Amino acid sequence: MKNSFKFVTVFVLSMMGSSASFAQTYDVVKVVKEVGKNKIDVFIGSKPFTSFLYPDTLEKPVLYPVYTVEGTDVTRGFPLNPKPGDPTDHPHHIGIWFNYENVNGLDFWNNSYAIPKEKKSQYGWVKTDKILNIKSGAKGVLTYHANWVNQKNDILLEEITQFEFSQVGHKRIIDRTTTLKAKTEVNFNDAKDGLLGLRLAHQLQMPNPEDQKFTDDKGNVTIVKGGTDQVANGNYITSEGKTGNDAWSTRGNWCKVYGKMGSDSVSIVMIDHPQNPNYPTFWHARGYGLFAANPLGEKIFTNGKSAKNLKLNKGESITFRYRIVVDEGVRSISNDQIKKFAADFAQKK
Repeated sequence: MKNSFKFVTVFVLSMMGSSASFAQTYDVVKVVKEVGKNKIDVFIGSKPFTSFLYPDTLEKPVLYPVYTVEGTDVTRGFPLNPKPGDPTDHPHHIGIWFNYENVNGLDFWNNSYAIPKEKKSQYGWVKTDKILNIKSGAKGVLTYHANWVNQKNDILLEEITQFEFSQVGHKRIIDRTTTLKAKTEVNFNDAKDGLLGLRLAHQLQMPNPEDQKFTDDKGNVTIVKGGTDQVANGNYITSEGKTGNDAWSTRGNWCKVYGKMGSDSVSIVMIDHPQNPNYPTFWHARGYGLFAANPLGEKIFTNGKSAKNLKLNKGESITFRYRIVVDEGVRSISNDQIKKFAADFAQKK
């Protein structure tokens, strides 16, 4: 009886206080730089979680791939490592990334190897030049410095991003804090494509029998093929109860995509932070597999009723914070569980 009472007491104490309970992890998080490569691997215990890739061949740094605790890759393989049946639209959608469509007129979001050389001057690059901190432990930490530049390498913005990687049970967590400092006057003109993006594995797309046509602000057309897709089975739900295609363009402090991968339910939740600009964010959540939070796309998302143009004077800074929770199990992570993760995240400064 004494042992039982002691167990109950410890359990109750461990659940008191959201910060304490969410800080608890089960395996050491290892953050390891690969020798001779612009690549940093993240492991939880002996299992891979993700890798931070920042080679000169990419137009921005990315986290790719991203695995659940069971080893399921929740990101599309194309274009870096195509999987059988992978959609091949939008080659700039790689893993998890952070950039924007219109920064002083430059398109950082849509830049990729597919842009013709004669048009590259209209696009921007995010170039990582320093790894500031790597730490393993109960939480893994990775901090880097990057520059947002034009084709001539003129710097518009300096970026410092810190990732914290952790795990609670079967739920893996990425906390991202990104501070952008203007090296000149910088205008983030209201645009659809931004800010934190993730390209989902094929299974987590929503099935659609019809082709979809998307045109960016420079007139580039992308066709996403429809058809009798027996793989895609995903769906969205937001904190405000919007589901499926109705999640797109709506506000909410979190959004979840979920679907079957193998025999399990796999979920990815993006959580906005109350201190972020224009909170709660708009969800740029497309059925074909783009899952993004964009607080700066108000004009397109409200059909022109309002706009959000962000200006930074030289030397001014702005910070964005996001949490991503990756889960796999018999059941999808519940709304109540998500609310607890969001409440815990809201306490982080």
